[in-house]
Amino acid sequence: MVDSADRRPFVALTMGDVAGVGPEVIARAWGDSSLHELARSIVVGNRDVLQRALSLVSSQARIQTIEDPKDANPSEALIPCLEGTTVDLTSVKPGQIDARAGQAAADFLTTAIDLALAGKIDAIATLPLNKESLHAAGVKHPGHTEILAERCQVAEHAMMLYLEPPIAQGSAGLGVIHATLHVALREVFGLLTKESVLGKIQLADESLRPFTQGRRPRIAVAGLNPHAGENGLFGDEEIQIIGPAVESARAMGMDVTGPIPADTLFSRAIHGEFDVVVAMYHDQGHVALKTIGFDKAVNVTLGLPIIRTSVAHGTAFDIAWKGLAETTSLIAATRVAGRIVAGRASLRKPSA
Repeated sequence: MVDSADRRPFVALTMGDVAGVGPEVIARAWGDSSLHELARSIVVGNRDVLQRALSLVSSQARIQTIEDPKDANPSEALIPCLEGTTVDLTSVKPGQIDARAGQAAADFLTTAIDLALAGKIDAIATLPLNKESLHAAGVKHPGHTEILAERCQVAEHAMMLYLEPPIAQGSAGLGVIHATLHVALREVFGLLTKESVLGKIQLADESLRPFTQGRRPRIAVAGLNPHAGENGLFGDEEIQIIGPAVESARAMGMDVTGPIPADTLFSRAIHGEFDVVVAMYHDQGHVALKTIGFDKAVNVTLGLPIIRTSVAHGTAFDIAWKGLAETTSLIAATRVAGRIVAGRASLRKPSA
């Protein structure tokens, strides 16, 4: 019987590509109490695959087949599983591109999205899918984010890479939002505008509030050029674009500092001086956070009407179904999803 007094949010773990490490990661993580501390998890996936993964890791947990999340009664010994696809996955081989696995991964995700949009779950934490398998299945989108954006009918969205405390020493942890993301480095200079940087600063201010109990997040904005341009000596983007965006954000009441040279910024941020960094391009933010805490980094998709977090690793076909997969990123992704749900609920409460 479901415990009606349990206020932990429901988080759906989507299984991802079943030829990869996703099923094993779920099966191995389930027995870790920290997975369940801040959330009640259910699996959106395939029961037979999940059972094979439990056998692989010698788990004694049982599967509870459900058709609606309200019937789930998760515990370390019981895994609620909602069937998320009609694709037959019986003969999918580990570590290989397979259109069936690609289609199923897309199905798992869209099933979870629809549950979240209907208010039947509170958040989604995704295991990795494989872009080649998606393509082989005829799925037009290359990954999770694009499927999420279309299904949720949003045009503007962004990704934040996030580390929980105490890895990041501030009480709110540390997020990194990117002004540009998956583009060639030579294109970054043309894509940066005052408006685009200001938009990411505003997104940082809004997105970190569930982690800061409502206070204004302390935002740091990275420079683009070495030494943040050295007063125009190494480039004028800081003078013409980034600096004016920071000034506009500050005039709007945001707690923002910058542009700061990236080679010193992340040391200051990880030690708790800032809650979130706005990086100018992919590697500027990713290299720093993944060096600090690769296994515990979490992706958070911003700008959606639902909450979605994700592990920061891929399908790892080279080690899939060999009993070697790590669980720390999934545990962190589930915990972060729970923290966001609780933080947003706290912000909605009227002040005394």
